[in-house]
Amino acid sequence: MINFRLFKRSFAHAFDGLKYIFAQEQNFRIQVIVGLIVLILAFCFPLSINQKITIILMIGLVLILEMLNSAIERTIDLLRPKIDSGAAIVKKTMSGLVLLAVVTSVIVGFLIFYPFIFYYF
Repeated sequence: MINFRLFKRSFAHAFDGLKYIFAQEQNFRIQVIVGLIVLILAFCFPLSINQKITIILMIGLVLILEMLNSAIERTIDLLRPKIDSGAAIVKKTMSGLVLLAVVTSVIVGFLIFYPFIFYYF
């Protein structure tokens, strides 16, 4: 049997996490704003359903990885108040992971929007 009180509480914790990351992480806020702009453009241009799905997945991927990056960075900060070389490598690797996702998303977005950009402009 599903305990709806616990289920509701888990959603409350999840939304608290989203509010925290939005309030604390500038990069996340920027990515949300850019994602919303791209999403609006996706529905303004005559894109196929597969192109729209791809855009939504890429936006989600970037936001998920940014949240994961922030969670891992906070965990490292708790476990290692003094940054050592191992902790620094983990933080830099996670930042690189997010950067790679952003660059990939920009490339995918460019390939999807390219025909429309040059047709309308």
